[in-house]
Amino acid sequence: MIVDCIEIFERHAQGYDKWFDKNKFLYNSELSALKRFMPKEGKGLEIGVGTGRFSLPLGIRIGIEPAKAMAEIAKKRSINVCRALAEELCFKKESFDFVLMVTTVCFLKDPVKAFKDIEGILKPEGYFIIGMIDKDSPVGKLYILKKDESKFYRYAHFLSIEKVLGWLKELNYRSIRVCQTIFNDPERMDSVDPVREGYGEGCFVVISAKKGKKEHYEDKS
Repeated sequence: MIVDCIEIFERHAQGYDKWFDKNKFLYNSELSALKRFMPKEGKGLEIGVGTGRFSLPLGIRIGIEPAKAMAEIAKKRSINVCRALAEELCFKKESFDFVLMVTTVCFLKDPVKAFKDIEGILKPEGYFIIGMIDKDSPVGKLYILKKDESKFYRYAHFLSIEKVLGWLKELNYRSIRVCQTIFNDPERMDSVDPVREGYGEGCFVVISAKKGKKEHYEDKS
């Protein structure tokens, strides 16, 4: 499945990139939610950087991306891209202050391994920020119903927020915060949706978790 997914992004990289221009309200809603938890400074990495649509406005200049065509577009946006998989990170231990992953977790072959490896490349007190589709949200359920109609999402395995939070806690991430947006049908959006705390209603959810020891864990979701 992962090979088929990469091939789709290879063949449709330009179409993927143009999608953000056609769906500016959804895109800007997602950016607003991500910005709520983005660190103000530090060295960041985006895993699954795609064409750089999130890295660029969020000030991230390093990314990994397995699809060559996508990576080439990101490079034109002055992003230093390493072609690799999330489960095969090529960075030294404790290299980054924060790691971002946007709508990538649903395409991973082994999310738990990826999360564990990310913890290794984060500096002490570093942050792991995840932007994802919540399969249990009202709009998320529409995504699932229509996923076979999508070039990209037909290969996605949408996850629940509870599942991802469980993995983070097992891997000793702490100070977990969650916010959500996209409460309306994306195809009918005519304005940017608000960002609210928690999850369960919004289709797009952002999770921020700090690297740390289990005994210091504090759940703020």
